[in-house]
Amino acid sequence: MQRLFLAPAIKFAISAFILFSANTVIAADIDSGAEQLRQFIRNSKTAEGDFVQQQLRAPKANEPQDKGLKVVRQTQGHFAFVRPGRFVWDTQKPFEQKLIADGKQLILWDKDLNQATFRPAGQALASTPAAILFGESSLDQYFDLIEAEDRLGMKWVALVPKKNPNVKNGNDLPYTKISIGMTNGLPKALELIDGLGSVVLVTLDKIQLNLTLPANRFNFTPPAGAEVLRLN
Repeated sequence: MQRLFLAPAIKFAISAFILFSANTVIAADIDSGAEQLRQFIRNSKTAEGDFVQQQLRAPKANEPQDKGLKVVRQTQGHFAFVRPGRFVWDTQKPFEQKLIADGKQLILWDKDLNQATFRPAGQALASTPAAILFGESSLDQYFDLIEAEDRLGMKWVALVPKKNPNVKNGNDLPYTKISIGMTNGLPKALELIDGLGSVVLVTLDKIQLNLTLPANRFNFTPPAGAEVLRLN
């Protein structure tokens, strides 16, 4: 059994983002969260930073109902990406696990299990929110961007997938709701809700934009003796 908090089966791969330094400034006076997000997508060719990912659930009947969502699991680590479609999502605590997209395939490496799982990138990325922020240079061809309520000090944008006539239910994403929280031109949080009501909240920090990242940063070769699974 694979131990996946970044999924089931890569379901919760995530994302990342932008420079907050003297050399790079993204306009902070943009009022619209949607326009902040569009400008970030246009301006971020590469980026790296830190993330904290939490899986949340509503309190059970025998638990206090006034405490809000309960944290079920939490992981943290580092990310890097080169647009379009190459990234590494490196979980460092509480266990070591990497999710890597090299432009052709999506690779999940679990150090403790000594196991690498390979999937075709096109099929796998279609079901991950990583593609939202690491993928193409425009979101509008895939999503309607709708302004949501300000909360937690962020301007939130709801991403509503546009209907795909080739998919039975209109789209092939496993989420009923995708939201991104923007602050001063930076994506600071990603919130995902699936059909079962499970919530994943990813917060982003120490973001640096448009760095020179070596191409081999996104390569991965399983070590000798590792179990390798190749899925179609």
